[in-house]
Amino acid sequence: MHRFFIDELPKDKNISIKGKDAKHIKDVLRMKIGDSVELVCEPKKFICEIEKLNENSVDLKIIETTNISNEPKLKINLFQAIPKSTKMELIIQKCTEVGVVSFTPVITSRTIVKINDIKKEIKKLTRWQNIAYEAAKQSKRDIVPKVNTIIDFNEALNQFKNNITIVPYENENIEDLHSVRENYVNANEINVFIGPEGGFADEEIEKLKKIDAITVSLGARILRTETAGIVISTILLYESNDLGVIKWKE
Repeated sequence: MHRFFIDELPKDKNISIKGKDAKHIKDVLRMKIGDSVELVCEPKKFICEIEKLNENSVDLKIIETTNISNEPKLKINLFQAIPKSTKMELIIQKCTEVGVVSFTPVITSRTIVKINDIKKEIKKLTRWQNIAYEAAKQSKRDIVPKVNTIIDFNEALNQFKNNITIVPYENENIEDLHSVRENYVNANEINVFIGPEGGFADEEIEKLKKIDAITVSLGARILRTETAGIVISTILLYESNDLGVIKWKE
């Protein structure tokens, strides 16, 4: 069943969807009167039946209401050094599917992509947020992960002071995710910081260690920047027992 997100809980049994979701239902999915869809506004899921297809909206009737719990207990905030080309789109799409709750694009010293035009930045952020939205629908997320504004390395350091921060680093030869498990397994929220194509500069790693960020190895094989975030997010959720059957609340 196709899933869509709504901004507030319905006040009665009737609800209307407008904008791009209404267009998607009518023109892309070609759904008909009587077809069913899911509407989600955390912590509720609504099974709805299409009652009317209007020119710019779709009217639905709520048939069933349930509590939902598809979200992992461990909230992962992914700070990603902006990669080249469309790799950021892949990262956001796949990490949304895995369970990441927010994305923050970061400019590091070795970041090749430089975005100095505010219009270009807004355009990219809008596209990235749309990708998160579509991935959240497809993967049955309860929330749409937030794509934050682009920040530089020092701004990222300031945000790392409130939560545990884990940094995959190719030159780390002591710690891995399992050996530092006790640092995050019972945490509610952690930050993960992924470097750019050329990796972190030595001085950046030193700065990260000074604020108690934990550097870890992801193994003998060097992962691309667009792969690392997907892999580490999956491992963190697995180690935290969050990759299991969906637990439905009564």
